[in-house]
Amino acid sequence: MTSPVSLSPTQAAARLAEFTVIDVRAPGEYASGHVPGALNIPLDRLSEAVPALKSASARGALLVVCASGVRSTRACDILSAADIDAATLSGGTSAWEGEGHGLDRPEGGRTTWPMERQVRLAAGSLVVAGLLAGVRRPAARWLSAGVGAGLVFSAVTNTCGMAAVLSKLPHNRAPRSASNLNATLDALQG
Repeated sequence: MTSPVSLSPTQAAARLAEFTVIDVRAPGEYASGHVPGALNIPLDRLSEAVPALKSASARGALLVVCASGVRSTRACDILSAADIDAATLSGGTSAWEGEGHGLDRPEGGRTTWPMERQVRLAAGSLVVAGLLAGVRRPAARWLSAGVGAGLVFSAVTNTCGMAAVLSKLPHNRAPRSASNLNATLDALQG
């Protein structure tokens, strides 16, 4: 499998009208600000969207976006396995905004921390909790060791199980996310 084409924010902005932009972040992250015109298909629901994305890619190029470029690269790999060509935005929405390109923020949209920040908070909290509990119960230190091992595995495989779990929490879900996905899939088919 080859690496997906990676576009810088400047390159993507210059060609934005050519793309169907797919944001693979959790609905809560998407609602806090996204590349103009992006449609939200969370990474954990991408397999449901393959037929619609195949249809959309037949009409024009796909650009896949996330917060940093990690999830969008994974999404491009999944799409490539389904014979769908897609490019990824290098650096994600963080780089996009950092280079001065605006994000669409729906009125009344709530601000959700980026998933990477949520993972750092959860992992750090679990490590500290394991160490503190280990003062009274030494076996509790295994919690810290487990989190550390999970972080190593995450880095080596470029995946993140903790992010997958955190994306299911209520604050990371936009209201009626299932119906929003159905509307997105319908839009892609048309």
